[in-house]
Amino acid sequence: MVYNSSFERVELVKYLRLTVTNQNSIQEEIKSGLQSGNATYHSVQNLLSSSLLSKNIKIEIYRTIILPFVFYGCETWLLTLREVHRLRVCENSVLRRIFGPRRNQVTGEWRKLHNEELNY
Repeated sequence: MVYNSSFERVELVKYLRLTVTNQNSIQEEIKSGLQSGNATYHSVQNLLSSSLLSKNIKIEIYRTIILPFVFYGCETWLLTLREVHRLRVCENSVLRRIFGPRRNQVTGEWRKLHNEELNY
């Protein structure tokens, strides 16, 4: 159980962006990390959508700026398949924005990249 300074039972405590719950659930911590990563992405969105930067530089920006916010404190996480899926969806979303759509050579239509095409 988690208690505050006046010894009242608390459901959730945030300390240095880490979230501790009375049920030892990391879902809130992962949610917080994804929100921080999303906010960080939006702060560097102009860089990632610039046509002046190569895709390799954009990937390095992603690895060095966005990922540390998402995975802060991950050393203590015990992930279930659901959490792994949530983290993968977030990663694929950012990578789709970095790489942009792809044009079909035959039909000329634009489409989103498939997950298999996002491996960098």
